[in-house]
Amino acid sequence: MTSQLQTQKYQSKNSNPVDASIIIPTFNGALRIGSCLDALLQHIAVREVEILVINDGSSDNTADVVRRYPTVLLINQANAGPAAARNRGAMESRGRVLIFTDDDCIVTPHWLTSMLAPFAELEVVAVKGAYRTRQKSLIARFVQMEYEDRYRLMNAADSIDFVDTYSAAFRRERFFEMNGYDTAFPVASAEDVELSYRMSNAGWKMKFALDAIVYHTHPDTLRAYLAKKYKFAFWRVKAVRKNPRKGIKDSHTPQLMKLQLLFAPALFCALSLDVVARPNVSASVLVIALFFLSTLPFAFRAFTKDPMIGLLSPALLALRACAQLVGVIGGLAHVLLSPTKIPSKSHA
Repeated sequence: MTSQLQTQKYQSKNSNPVDASIIIPTFNGALRIGSCLDALLQHIAVREVEILVINDGSSDNTADVVRRYPTVLLINQANAGPAAARNRGAMESRGRVLIFTDDDCIVTPHWLTSMLAPFAELEVVAVKGAYRTRQKSLIARFVQMEYEDRYRLMNAADSIDFVDTYSAAFRRERFFEMNGYDTAFPVASAEDVELSYRMSNAGWKMKFALDAIVYHTHPDTLRAYLAKKYKFAFWRVKAVRKNPRKGIKDSHTPQLMKLQLLFAPALFCALSLDVVARPNVSASVLVIALFFLSTLPFAFRAFTKDPMIGLLSPALLALRACAQLVGVIGGLAHVLLSPTKIPSKSHA
């Protein structure tokens, strides 16, 4: 945690607070940040809102691009990772509500209104928005279907326990009470999960705003998708280690997905049994059949929206399970063998 955050007062920095502060960390985001700011400035002109961009040690011309927007506050710092950049933005802000988004996100016209509306309920301390994409590739469409399947779960919940940073809003005083994001997470991966888990464990209410939409570019190749699943699973281990009860159940992870992690080791054991014992009924076929059955609920929901994605879902879910399992194993090794060894460089 950042010691500065522990001593930061909950009130705004000066006597001139604003309704909200929109905080955007960026690392080498020169090609992305302009489109992000164009959309934000177009949609918040009539609100008492400030925009802060935290340039996290970029080596490109990110700072020059941001300086083209005179109403945007640019804060430069040495590379410290996205969690530290977001915390820095919070400390430099004046908003009663702190809103975070990413430099590759394009907000929609009603995004800000939808993000702020749930705070009319005094018990609400945090709000999460939703992803959309305009991409047409199969992998990107599958990724979007994954998000929408999770949105289905969260939209039905009175309170959620996951507010991820592409569209996240917090009451200022509650964010500082939790000391912000844990800077032990050096990459954009699970620092938002961990903060959300802490807030949930404190009994605080968080809401999902389905209409608070930002457009995003998802992974559009199988390799990039599996790499991202590996990375998220790797760092999620650290978040769950700090909040072990969330490893059993949370508001956004389908329980079937956890069971599917067992597919690869179960198939390996079944193949070994088939070779050694030669049973009358192939154990490996049985494992594959059971895994296929576990994919049907997702595949059916996907098929109703996108038939091709529905048909491909069982195979993609099998690959996802394998990538996540490797990530979990790597994450366990990391926290058990080198709990204090943290890389110093990261992307916001």
